[in-house]
Amino acid sequence: MDYTLNVHGLLMDLDVPQVMGILNVTPDSFYAGSRSQTEEAIAARCHQIISEGGSLIDVGACSTRPGAEVASEAEERERLRLALAVVRREMPSAVVSVDTFRPDVARMVVEEYGADIINDVSEGSPEMFRMVARLGIPYILMSVQPTMRDTLLTFAQKVQQLRDFGAKDIILDPGFGFGKTLEQNYQMMNELEQLQTMELPVLVGVSRKSMIYKKFGCTPDESLNGTTALNTIALMKGASILRVHDVREAVECVSIVQQIKL
Repeated sequence: MDYTLNVHGLLMDLDVPQVMGILNVTPDSFYAGSRSQTEEAIAARCHQIISEGGSLIDVGACSTRPGAEVASEAEERERLRLALAVVRREMPSAVVSVDTFRPDVARMVVEEYGADIINDVSEGSPEMFRMVARLGIPYILMSVQPTMRDTLLTFAQKVQQLRDFGAKDIILDPGFGFGKTLEQNYQMMNELEQLQTMELPVLVGVSRKSMIYKKFGCTPDESLNGTTALNTIALMKGASILRVHDVREAVECVSIVQQIKL
């Protein structure tokens, strides 16, 4: 299906899948190569994402790595203020997503820095649903459910809640790496096309995750090849957005899959 997102009054066409580049401003992200904490590093990462063909920048300031200590709200705000000031200075027209599960943080980044999308890895809450509906921005809803059946049931319920609050642009993320065993992650990928029944765009984020490096007994640093393989499969199964550390390689995946589909 052809999808669009209303990004502050401008339509982003998802007919061709988009690549979202990850910009982490945390000291403890599971993939050390993604950490950008100084102004210079943040600026360089912004330019890298756009120059390599990414169309969205996803800024995260609170690590979701298993076992990581959750940053306080004050710390998350401080990190995001630093990062978003640099992003808006360096790339004022970039489409910026912010990875947060806190409604008040979502309000701050939209009202103070014009963030375009909220990417929530908490499986959502009524408070967050009310907030994104009030802010009128696209919202990425993630699932921590272990099976596709449970994921679809949860999405159906929560999408209805979002729509009841007035939210319009909803993106679904099946939550690879969250609440799933290695086998359940691969079964989710095997059944990914079933999410198309929701008639909403799907975001896939498998970049360098444990479903790759644990399978092969390697490290996140050694997981690019597996990431590329899974990104290609996800695109063939209907993914509209790839959330990645390695933007150029993901853009090439999109180009190849689009060529095959012509």
